[in-house]
Amino acid sequence: MVSLKVQARLAAKVMKCGRGRVWMDPNETPDIANANSRRQVEKLIKDGLIIRREKNSTSRFRWRRTLVAKRKGRHTGTGKRKGTREARMPSKELWVRRIRVLRRLLKKYREAKKIDKHAYHSMYLKCKGNVFKNKRTLMEHIHKEKAIQSREKELQDQLEAKKTKNVAKRERLQKKETKRREKERAERGSTVKKEVDTKKKVSKK
Repeated sequence: MVSLKVQARLAAKVMKCGRGRVWMDPNETPDIANANSRRQVEKLIKDGLIIRREKNSTSRFRWRRTLVAKRKGRHTGTGKRKGTREARMPSKELWVRRIRVLRRLLKKYREAKKIDKHAYHSMYLKCKGNVFKNKRTLMEHIHKEKAIQSREKELQDQLEAKKTKNVAKRERLQKKETKRREKERAERGSTVKKEVDTKKKVSKK
């Protein structure tokens, strides 16, 4: 069998790696054996007869497989836990995550003109006071408040319309009454005049 030590050494120098990472095609041994210079070795590398192997590294396959299992809830029992519940997932961190979600939603609603600044302030303080458990409960509260406000506005509008109608009716009746009185006064004035005229005629006779 032909020795390819020189070619392996040259290839390692050219590819800047150790000899262990140099792979030479066993089917092309005669061609590789003829190469006795760096230039010839470089040509063989270019043609793919000599290849630099990948570095040996720790496989991530087992880690990925375990991670998939952990996401399903495996390997997370009491025997696998190190540290207290608070150390593993601080309640402060959970609170920060939740409050940021709620405040982001309030800001978005305010910018979209879905809530006014007064409602925003009120709900902001309620979020701070731990009233809302999650985003869904906050959204439900907002929709409920908006429904109440719209109902109140509708009732207010109805009352205003009723009041306006009553005022108009009162004015109409007042005008009618004024006309009637003026008419009566005019009739009374004409009758008094007639009486005076008759009296004058009688006295002349």
